Amino acid sequence: MGSKPLDLPFDPIERAGEIWEDTFGPASAMRVATSVMRAQQILLARYDEILRPYELTFARYEALVLLRFSRRGALPMKVIGSRLMVHPTSATNTIERLAAAGLVVRQPNPDDGRGVIAAITERGRALVEAATAELMAADFGLSALPEPDRTAVFAALRRIRADAGDFKAGS
Repeated sequence: MGSKPLDLPFDPIERAGEIWEDTFGPASAMRVATSVMRAQQILLARYDEILRPYELTFARYEALVLLRFSRRGALPMKVIGSRLMVHPTSATNTIERLAAAGLVVRQPNPDDGRGVIAAITERGRALVEAATAELMAADFGLSALPEPDRTAVFAALRRIRADAGDFKAGS
């Protein structure tokens, strides 16, 4: 499952790190950054494979989960964009595609005459429940990491996100 294995006889990131050190100096930051980007590619390929039968991308899945988690099953578009940490145009595009598939409905925002609320439909709820069950059965593609490693990776990446201003540290 996931992206096609490269089956290289060596770790190309480690090799690049060795050359980097000889050429530019310390390579630990480059190795970590490149590894994170490669891991993202691998995980997204795995998620795409799992979500394909549901006709979902991971971005659309995330939007459905966000709506599923909301108290009323509905959120204003600007909240969706900020919670998903995407540009408002991307959020609009995602919701439009979900609406076209009958998984979400767009409604006028009663608190903002020009705003729009996206609400998950019963079909959307059923689909996100089924897709989530499959992602969880696949351990979100992270079965190679035991729980203590997952906790450590999350903590390290959380520090990067906090430093970038994704949220107020201590939240």
